[in-house]
Amino acid sequence: MREVSTDRVVIVGAGLGALYAALKLAPHPVLMISPEKLGEGASSAWAQGGVAAAMDIADSPRSHASDTERAGAGTVDPAVADLVTREARDYILDLTTMGTPFDRTKDGGYVLSREAAHSFARVVRVKGDQAGAEIMRALIEQVRKTPSIQVLEGVLAIALDHNEGGVTGVAIQEADTDASAPVMVRGSAYLLAGGGSGGLYALTTNPPRIRGQVIGMAARAGAIIADAEFVQFHPTAIDVGEDPAPLATEALRGEGAILVNMHGERFMRDVHPDAELAPRDVVAREIFAQWQAGNRPMLDTRAALGDTVNTQFPAVAEACARNGLNPAHDLIPVAAAAHYHMGGVATDIDGRSTLANLWVCGEASSTGLHGANRLASNGLLEALVYARICALGISKTLAAPLGTAPLDIVFTGVGPVADGQAVAELRQTMTEYVGVVRDAAGLTTALRRISDLEQANASCESFLNMTATATLIAACALVREESRGAHERSDFPDVSAGPAKRSRMTLAQALRIRNDITKDAR
Repeated sequence: MREVSTDRVVIVGAGLGALYAALKLAPHPVLMISPEKLGEGASSAWAQGGVAAAMDIADSPRSHASDTERAGAGTVDPAVADLVTREARDYILDLTTMGTPFDRTKDGGYVLSREAAHSFARVVRVKGDQAGAEIMRALIEQVRKTPSIQVLEGVLAIALDHNEGGVTGVAIQEADTDASAPVMVRGSAYLLAGGGSGGLYALTTNPPRIRGQVIGMAARAGAIIADAEFVQFHPTAIDVGEDPAPLATEALRGEGAILVNMHGERFMRDVHPDAELAPRDVVAREIFAQWQAGNRPMLDTRAALGDTVNTQFPAVAEACARNGLNPAHDLIPVAAAAHYHMGGVATDIDGRSTLANLWVCGEASSTGLHGANRLASNGLLEALVYARICALGISKTLAAPLGTAPLDIVFTGVGPVADGQAVAELRQTMTEYVGVVRDAAGLTTALRRISDLEQANASCESFLNMTATATLIAACALVREESRGAHERSDFPDVSAGPAKRSRMTLAQALRIRNDITKDAR
């Protein structure tokens, strides 16, 4: 494999965490690896809700941390929750300075929305449901102006090189359908900020490329993966047959929208005292149950928002319009879809993975903030906080910044690409057997199918990254014989007695579980 070397810090990803980290690393030279054009294909740009922060004088970081811990069902790291929520306000102010046009009141304050499991209205929004896109737009503008940052667009990271001293390189190739032969880039340090794994599921709200590749890369290099079984399913993906499914933001329910089924029954009031604003895992399971029973669940915004829904929530209005719906007058059909991965590459409180010279931030990481069930709108917040933490940590390992010439990488040849049918089969397997409700029989079936798909596509690095992450999710779900947060086992419906424990597993351990299952099948 051809190699190129640089003094630049290599950042895999181009979402919120990657952009913010690159800016905070300046003037140290950075190389960002982006499969798409900046601003496209990143989960951050699709985030509708906003950023959670205790901005109200009656609110407090302690209350925010307490809500985070409560939603996380016993597996949140209190030190991380305290750190992230204590700094949240500063990040809102920093983003404002960078040009993010947060919604403001007439007197100049921030418009605050309440979302599920929050005890206060503390979600700072942009144009109703445009937070992710607008924050990304502001950061991209700053990145384009920063001479120390080089962005490789249309390029996909497919593997990490490593030795006993830690990570030593990242293999990259062109991201289009005629992928090139890979090139190994050796930099001064490495930051993974390339998203989660929602796209491993057939029903998801995530962009098409967010399919666990970054987590899988780290796992294949030997990194410990934490809380892999905890996948959050958003209860109100718009169920109109699109892939990915458009999202009906939780802020709609915060504004008073209700959930009903095809019979007009408002079912959440019988399930949880907070009804539509119950924790996401509770709402998602009930949506799934209604869907399974043939009662088609729907979101009703008519009485709460009326015609204003189309101006206050333009992304929702546009998705509905594409499918012949007007939420001011029509019910919105919804389904539970894979949305956010609480698990990921295990990091310490400073964002360092278990592999030397490798930091991780954003959804690819598992910092301990989210536990078994992420509190609404804490995702963008965590990405911001840990992007800066990782940037500061990396900076301490670097020499004084020097002017570094941009890398000129010429891709040649042809490399293997993931087979579309194999990807589709993997995604269907995950939705069918590792979805909202799980059991041992389904999880063992999933592991066998993942193994078969992997063996049939063993020459494709990007597909092996997907199957690595899928294997870890299913294996950890099989081992956790209880129901906790977003992890629901129909054969183990209760929470285990005693203190809650986070899971930590290497790919080698997950493969041993998978191999034992496939041997038994023979």
